[in-house]
Amino acid sequence: MVPFKISLVRRLIGWPAPCMKSLSLYLIALLTLLSAPITAQSKKGWTYLFDGKSTEALRGYKMTTFPSSAWRVEDGALMAIPNVPNIDLVTKQPYKNFELTFDWKVSKAGNSGIFYYVVEDAVSESGNGNSPNWLDNFEMQLLDDIDFNDKAPIRSAGSLYDLIIPTNKQLKPVGQYNQARLLVNNNHVEHWLNGRKVVSYDINSDDLNRRIAQSKYKENPKFGQSTNGLIMIQHHGQQVWFKNIRVRSL
Repeated sequence: MVPFKISLVRRLIGWPAPCMKSLSLYLIALLTLLSAPITAQSKKGWTYLFDGKSTEALRGYKMTTFPSSAWRVEDGALMAIPNVPNIDLVTKQPYKNFELTFDWKVSKAGNSGIFYYVVEDAVSESGNGNSPNWLDNFEMQLLDDIDFNDKAPIRSAGSLYDLIIPTNKQLKPVGQYNQARLLVNNNHVEHWLNGRKVVSYDINSDDLNRRIAQSKYKENPKFGQSTNGLIMIQHHGQQVWFKNIRVRSL
């Protein structure tokens, strides 16, 4: 269609062929530019925290740089390196109301999690497998439900860790990527796995406060008290992979 239209214009306005060739090249370049995909800053306010290459949007917990001793980019995925001192990743800016989407998979018996409203006030890591803020903040659990040694449903993949058991869950086998979505908006929170909502709760609701009072968090008055903060990706000591990590403020 483009050559036909260009030739028609040339006949109508009398431009010589060389000029029309330049115009054709310009139009092709313009169409290519307009059709190029948007990456770092997506439409509708989405921002990539990890796009398969760059780790610029993330840093280590209480660090100013990315912890390459604990994480690396491998085949377009962000991978936690096993058998090294664990260092969690945090966003460089805080989020209050947000939507987070990502793909994840774990190794056999692998464990990880997504925390939110994190404030970097812990002195140091508590040891391999324990994130510095795990007793202070809500966590969306990421897990191999089959082979991890703790098989309690309330701490299974997709759960609000130690507080709410996920329902309606269809988890992919170990080695395959799951799609996840974490929605936090005006104290309402939803966990999604592979297109299914598996957990829903309201911060400061009577139901959630009752659950906290019956959990391992009951001795910690700081638990769940922050109302704004960083998003944190847990390094639990095992291999875990992430792709297409995107966030947008609501």
